[in-house]
Amino acid sequence: MSTSVLPPLLPRIDAILVLDGEGNRLAGKYYGNFCTFSGTAASSSSSSSSPPTTSSSISTTVEDLRKSFERQLQAKIQGISARPDAAEVVTVQGKTAVFCGGLAAGATPTAGGSGGDVRVVHVGPSSESELVLAHLCEGMYDALSHLMGGQTDRNMVLDNLELVFLLIDEHCDGGVVLEVDGHKLASSVLLRDEAEEGMVGGGGGGLSEGGGGEGAPSSGAAPVMGGFRGFGLQNGGDISIAQAFRQAKQQLIAGLQADGM
Repeated sequence: MSTSVLPPLLPRIDAILVLDGEGNRLAGKYYGNFCTFSGTAASSSSSSSSPPTTSSSISTTVEDLRKSFERQLQAKIQGISARPDAAEVVTVQGKTAVFCGGLAAGATPTAGGSGGDVRVVHVGPSSESELVLAHLCEGMYDALSHLMGGQTDRNMVLDNLELVFLLIDEHCDGGVVLEVDGHKLASSVLLRDEAEEGMVGGGGGGLSEGGGGEGAPSSGAAPVMGGFRGFGLQNGGDISIAQAFRQAKQQLIAGLQADGM
């Protein structure tokens, strides 16, 4: 008997991706055997003449598989804008993919306006309910929008990338969904980030890619002050990055509590 089979009513997630308008992966995680080297290794092992596979070649092949999937995904969702409360559904490589966000064809992001070109994508097996996947995707996108101050554009996400990885971890662990409510997710992310910041002495630290950090562009530097435009911080040039984080968290938590949390 297999112990890895999830209960029938528990949603299964194969991947969570945060993509920019051109389909580049800003953050994300793959779960289980989806887009892994296992299938390729099984087929290559039947050939006795093939050289032994090294760990570096496995890693490269897995990344190639994932990028190939993401290119096919982008080809189907490019130019489609999905409302935060109405996820769109596409099928890629036999998988069901639902997404929120993005810009419609020909549209351009407005400076300082809400929304952006970033899409949140949930990938599940073809047998999974589209409505369930859409509900999960909408919840995470709502949390992302709260954390980014309503500006879900590429620059804002990159400036606060560590929060995005924390959000993915709070939302899903090993393909098992932990929380869906956007307000609760945003609060959990801020509290966890504050706790981790306290353990390292409140430093601004580099970006964390949590659990293998699937393909996020890491600059090795702390988020810049521009990442807090959506929170309306005052005197940004006179405070440290750590202080800016703390002030942004306090403002966002206060706003979430005012909304009825």
